[in-house]
Amino acid sequence: MTTVTQKQVRSKSFSLAALFSRRETRPYAHPFLGGALLGIVLFLSFFITGNGLGASGGLNRIVVFIEDLIAPQHVDRVSYLLKMAGGEVNPLDNWIIPMVFGILLGGFVSGWRNGRLKAETGKGPNISVRTRWVTAFVGGAFMGYGARLARGCTSGQALSGGAVLSVGSWAFMLSLFAGAYALAYFVRKLWL
Repeated sequence: MTTVTQKQVRSKSFSLAALFSRRETRPYAHPFLGGALLGIVLFLSFFITGNGLGASGGLNRIVVFIEDLIAPQHVDRVSYLLKMAGGEVNPLDNWIIPMVFGILLGGFVSGWRNGRLKAETGKGPNISVRTRWVTAFVGGAFMGYGARLARGCTSGQALSGGAVLSVGSWAFMLSLFAGAYALAYFVRKLWL
């Protein structure tokens, strides 16, 4: 394990290779501690921004920003897109955009600090890497489409909506788990 010492930091003699070298993998946090910390983050999100946590809305705004660069006339004709980027409205001028980039940065820093920053494909022994990527892409596309239909992703609906006891959010969360359990039997070879 290579670590950067205080002496190296002060002398600025360390390299980026030393900073990003493989670190010793630390164990995951206890689930109850993780849940309590997530609850605190959710409370702080409501307290600071007036909004809960979410990711699909931010990613959606980034896609609409790119779409507005390529085909602004299309954005101006579709009422769903018009609310985010119509005319002179900038879709990136929203509270959720810094949150999405903070989530990415936080995940990167956490992975690095705990020795889990590596490129790998998690899969079962009975399928190929290519099949795993295809199923992940298809599942992600369904989940993204469902998140837009449900007006929020799992974090936005289940965490933020569930925390304020929204009936629709609880229905979404229970349906999500029921659908996952119903499908699990048919895709079990991806993991077993």
